[in-house]
Amino acid sequence: MKVLEGKVALVTGATSGIGRGSAVALAAAGARVACLGRKAEAGSAVVAEIEALGGEAIFLRADVTVETEVEKAVADTVAALGGLDIAVNSAGAGTAGSLIDLTEAQYERTFNASVKGLWLSMKYEIRQMLAQGGGSVINLGSVQGRIAYGISAHYTAAKHAVEGYTKSAAVEFAAMGVRVNVVAPGSTRTPMNAANWAAHPEQTAQRMKAYPIGRFAEVDDIVGAIVFLASDAAAYITGASLVIDGGFTAT
Repeated sequence: MKVLEGKVALVTGATSGIGRGSAVALAAAGARVACLGRKAEAGSAVVAEIEALGGEAIFLRADVTVETEVEKAVADTVAALGGLDIAVNSAGAGTAGSLIDLTEAQYERTFNASVKGLWLSMKYEIRQMLAQGGGSVINLGSVQGRIAYGISAHYTAAKHAVEGYTKSAAVEFAAMGVRVNVVAPGSTRTPMNAANWAAHPEQTAQRMKAYPIGRFAEVDDIVGAIVFLASDAAAYITGASLVIDGGFTAT
């Protein structure tokens, strides 16, 4: 039996990167998956990929920064798939640049997607899980929720906020059967990161030297931990931040 057989999962930011990989991995583990995102074409492609592997999935167009859309997406997940046992909150945004050059518009974009969107998602996901008697929420953080890079103040602050929201929710709802954890990757080969690395090969090679394992993460390196935290094998884990960074923060 697959470890998530019979479970229903919702994944925000499911149209690319770690969100997309999470949706596919959860489905491969037996969950029925609602894939949330803003791009219908990319969402349909994820659903098609899952169905080609023998899984079950739907796409729901939603902007996690709009409360009514998040509330409807959770309700539609329950109506279409029969409940909500697992939520992976992967939607977010980042901005690079010196703190003294960053703009208010960049602040709002980063915090709306990465912090407000996380809060709204958890608000309605956890409400549904409480009604069902429990569930597992996995939030996508970053090593920048623990350390700082000097040219990404907005993103670093937002990922610290992800850690704070996760711990607060974990403490509040633990006795009610809802577990809330963070997965905190280091540099990971998503389409956006890969394009940036290709544009700055020397800087990328130098940065990779800080990773004792000798390479950056692939999406598959991250999603296995997400499936684990969603499963009953992690039944006693809540309020945790699981760093997956090839030893980067240990140096």
